[in-house]
Amino acid sequence: QVQLVESGGGLVQAGGSLRLSCAASGDTFSSYRMGWFRQAPGKEREFAAAISWSGGSTYYADSVKGRFTISRDNAKNTVYLQMNSLKPEDTAVYYCATIITGTIGQYWGQGTQVTVSS
Repeated sequence: QVQLVESGGGLVQAGGSLRLSCAASGDTFSSYRMGWFRQAPGKEREFAAAISWSGGSTYYADSVKGRFTISRDNAKNTVYLQMNSLKPEDTAVYYCATIITGTIGQYWGQGTQVTVSS
């Protein structure tokens, strides 16, 4: 099992940028595919981005493609989400998770709030 702790959320104006981090501990981090998900108020949690165990393959939801970049540093047991050109509709709690298959999360962090003002 792996424990995940997100950080880096906050309040930003539309058009701005934020970088989220997710620090892992416990099981072998480098063996997991990792992903970022988000949940806006009143909506279901949705997939945002995923990265392979090596970092060589990434996958994005259409809503964030071209604006968000997922990356990882296995030496630091950390996965990142660089978010650029943020929009008010990106406002959500962002979660990192290990991915068991496809875009299905298995182990979850506690989430970090991102608020984008217009």
